Amino acid sequence: MGFIGAGRAVIDAVVRFALPPRCPGCGVITPDVDIFCLDCWSALDFLGDPQCMRCGLPFEIDPGPGALCGACYADPPAIDAMRAAVAYGPIASALALKLKYGRRPGIARTMAVQMRRHIPRDGEWLVVPVPLHRWRIWRRGYNQSALMARALVNGSAHRLALDMLTRTKATPSLRGLGPDRRVKVVRGAFAVRDRAAVAGRSILMVDDVYTTGATVNACARALKRAGADRVEVVSWARVVRDNDVVR
Repeated sequence: MGFIGAGRAVIDAVVRFALPPRCPGCGVITPDVDIFCLDCWSALDFLGDPQCMRCGLPFEIDPGPGALCGACYADPPAIDAMRAAVAYGPIASALALKLKYGRRPGIARTMAVQMRRHIPRDGEWLVVPVPLHRWRIWRRGYNQSALMARALVNGSAHRLALDMLTRTKATPSLRGLGPDRRVKVVRGAFAVRDRAAVAGRSILMVDDVYTTGATVNACARALKRAGADRVEVVSWARVVRDNDVVR
């Protein structure tokens, strides 16, 4: 190890002693960054198959590959697939709130670590975050979905397109609104900046929490009108029970 490498190792050791890594969920000291303590890890409900091919709703019984839930069969969404790392619950919610309102941008990397198992492995996809209106970015200081998207593409073959989608109107918060009202609020709220860059491409959208799918489906419709071939979504958490309240 050279002099510079040795110096960095000493600095890293000092920082870890003064500011040891902590569990993203509860704050107890952990062996390394982006690692949950045993209690928080056990409380997370990790999602995977079997689930609806389109919206990612978990199935209790495996109906076989390519199966759709009743809602997606009756009214197919604009997105082609959606996968989430965990089910929305107390720990998942706590992380989303820390990232969105607690000015803890480093949480985006923690989320991305768990989301990576759901990103496509084939080809080069355009990775596009769900956009915020410029007024909301001004108040918050960042777009949490953009931070997650940046962390996701790190080390992958996919290409980040941070500004591909834009929010053309300032919509009110969707918290507490029913599915039909959510659809009306976000209708026509998104536009594609560069249609030529989207045409014929596979798009991976990134969002923090999937609730009813109103926002990502509005985004997907804009992308497909611009010529996108396929639009999939990856999120940190997905609401799987009707009584879960997204804050």
